[in-house]
Amino acid sequence: MLRFDVLTLFPDMMIPVLGQSILKRAQEKTLLDVRVHNLRDYTQDRHKTADDVPYGGGAGMVMKAEPILRAVDALTEEARNDGEEIRLLYPSPHGRPFSQEYARRLAEESRRMVILCGHYEGVDERIRTALAPEEVSVGDYVLTGGELPALLLIDAAARLVPGVLGDPESVVEESFSDSLLEYPHYTRPAEVRGLAVPEVLLSGHHEVIRQWRRKQALRSTYLRRPDLLRDRVLSDEDQRLLDEVISESVTVMAMRGVEEG
Repeated sequence: MLRFDVLTLFPDMMIPVLGQSILKRAQEKTLLDVRVHNLRDYTQDRHKTADDVPYGGGAGMVMKAEPILRAVDALTEEARNDGEEIRLLYPSPHGRPFSQEYARRLAEESRRMVILCGHYEGVDERIRTALAPEEVSVGDYVLTGGELPALLLIDAAARLVPGVLGDPESVVEESFSDSLLEYPHYTRPAEVRGLAVPEVLLSGHHEVIRQWRRKQALRSTYLRRPDLLRDRVLSDEDQRLLDEVISESVTVMAMRGVEEG
């Protein structure tokens, strides 16, 4: 079972999401165990102070080191008593980029994963010195805190655990599963406001449909995320399909140029 312990100042940001949809069902199936801990419970003053002004002045507040250290100590001891270890994760702009491969490794993790959610101006630097957390970045942008990145890590990893999704093929075929964007999907009715489902999907010819979907995945990746193809070693079929995509794209661009001219 995949186990996450989340350390946060705002547990109410986590709980509603964890109680919905796939994450809820994964927990009900005992394939996922997520426990949310309020860092204020590890403070020792009557005001439950978990943050303070920064030394040297400046804007904002900094999360205090002591409550975090006590919380991690408690979870480490609990894991040790159960014959387990913890893996401490810290969503941070300083971390390595999060990816589908990273999520896959989390899904295969046997240790208990503890996610520390920063807030305000971040955590006291001595947390990095004392605990050396594994820092991971979910993107080059600024968020209010680490709660949303924590949910992102949990969701991306949980859905890769066998049995969590109803159809295991969903994991195999979705975007980034093999470094390609996913092919387009359609459902009933066959026509919506004059827009029809591609005939190939109505043909019932499974091999033709498979090749069409593969070509569309390559087309979407080539047009929207060409960086994903840059160092990729393609199979003979993928190379043939990609060559077709490139040729068709060049033709379309040439036709547009004529029309605009």
